[in-house]
Parts: sequence; structure tokens; C-alpha cells
Amino acid sequence: MTTCADASAAERLAAALVEARLAACVSISAPVRSVYPWQGRIEVEQEVVLTIKTAPARIEALKRFIAEHHDYDVPELLISPVTDGAEAYLQWAENWMTNG
Repeated sequence: MTTCADASAAERLAAALVEARLAACVSISAPVRSVYPWQGRIEVEQEVVLTIKTAPARIEALKRFIAEHHDYDVPELLISPVTDGAEAYLQWAENWMTNG
């Protein structure tokens, strides 16, 4: 999961991740309000959440890509393991990321 400042930035990053085969799918949420400390102040900003579906073998490359291509100086990137899922979906995702 990561966040972007707006829908346009989210769509650019999502498309780039899928095109690079670092993600099989990126879901872009409706805007949310985020409250966080930044440079000595408490910020309240609207952001868009991206849920990135990737494979464990692609995580390190995904981290590097986000660090290089994200608009934020310190992009959020949280990784949650998938413990189970629809086998057909998981296989479809794996095929996209590995058979390019």
C-alpha cells in the first residue's frame, strides 16, 4: 500500500507499476484525509490510497521503483503478506508479473 497526493499522480504510478510488471493490479481508492507529522508540523492533507497487488519475489524491485518514481520525498510503502486467496486470481497475477 502507498498513498499519492491526488488521483492523477495515483493513476500515473499505478500504470507505471503494472507496465513494469511489478504489480498485477493496483486499486486506487477514493480520497482520504491523512494526519501526520512533517518537518515539525502536523499536516492534514487529502491523499489517494493505492493497494498494489504483487508477488513476494517482486517486493524488493517494487521498493526500489517506488523510491525512484514516487512524487513524495518519503513515500509510504507498507507490505502485508497474503496468507490465502482465490487460486485463479493468484495464478493470474503471478503469470502477469513473471511471463512478461
